[in-house]
Amino acid sequence: MGTETALGVLPAGTANVWAQELGLPGLSWTRWSALEESAHRLARGQVQQVDVGLCNDKHFLLWSGIGIDAFIVHRIEPRKQWEKNFTVMRYATSAVWNASQWRGIDLRVVADDLHVEGKFMLAEVSNIRLYAGGFATLSPEASLDDGLMELWLFEGENLEDILQQAWSLWSGRHVNSKRVQYMQFKEIILESDTPIYLQLDGEPEVGGKQVAIAVLPKSLKILIPDKAPRSIFQADPQKG
Repeated sequence: MGTETALGVLPAGTANVWAQELGLPGLSWTRWSALEESAHRLARGQVQQVDVGLCNDKHFLLWSGIGIDAFIVHRIEPRKQWEKNFTVMRYATSAVWNASQWRGIDLRVVADDLHVEGKFMLAEVSNIRLYAGGFATLSPEASLDDGLMELWLFEGENLEDILQQAWSLWSGRHVNSKRVQYMQFKEIILESDTPIYLQLDGEPEVGGKQVAIAVLPKSLKILIPDKAPRSIFQADPQKG
């Protein structure tokens, strides 16, 4: 961050959501050449400046999550490398099992000039459009370089609520749901009277009882491939 070095990411991770966001092919059992294809496309690509989030003094690029997703991440991580080959099946099984034990979290949210209180199953801050391994579009209008991030608050406290909200998210109906609140922000504080489960870019983090998030506008240079979706950026890319 804050240097002339541009970050180029090859899709050899667990779900490769960042690669999906940029339109890169993911490494899979049926696509062994994905890394080479992605490397060639990045080498021919351009440089783009993107926003980064700062959450309790730790940086993140994709998401900062509080609630059921962080609860699940804390339960299943760390995992051995071979286990990550079964990401979807393992995560889905763990999600259902842990969701039956989840009772939501009481949150107080202060974002810029807004103040919200309630009981939520999930509070997700997103810098990108995709979520849940790339199977859902959480923030259909998100931009990586607009100096803003998006907070989505999903109401709920039991397994039935979680299943209903999951279906709403995967079908894209959450955007107009009365049980989902949405806001854009530059700075935000989320507080609870109980310890907060927190995940940053899919990794478990200690949340405490307060989470403070700030947007660092255009603080990281990234390599974007040729034919990357232009809709996820506002500014034109720089020549590499």
